[in-house]
Amino acid sequence: MAITLKNLVIFVTDLARAKTFYVDLLGLPVAGQSEMLMEFFPGAVTTLGVSLALHEDARTLIGRHTGLTLKVDNIVSVCEKLNAGGAHFVEPLESSPWGKMAVVADFDGNMMALVDR
Repeated sequence: MAITLKNLVIFVTDLARAKTFYVDLLGLPVAGQSEMLMEFFPGAVTTLGVSLALHEDARTLIGRHTGLTLKVDNIVSVCEKLNAGGAHFVEPLESSPWGKMAVVADFDGNMMALVDR
């Protein structure tokens, strides 16, 4: 029996507003979209999904740290674009011996780390 990871999902309250954050500001490449879900990273074995939280259990998962870390090229430019677009930084972009990192929240408060390495 083979088991692989298909996708990870972040739950949101408004898909259009989420698209502004994930596509327009963060710049994630869209793999597909329906009325309830957007998937990112076309061609990847594992995708990232952003889905409307229609079920009560899903709604309890909105506005928390997702545990996701995204490796970002040009992290300074991406963070500047996010900031200009009204994104909230839980931890601002900082440099350390192992690279640059920031923690940003989408418009529903879902937090994720951005790193350059």
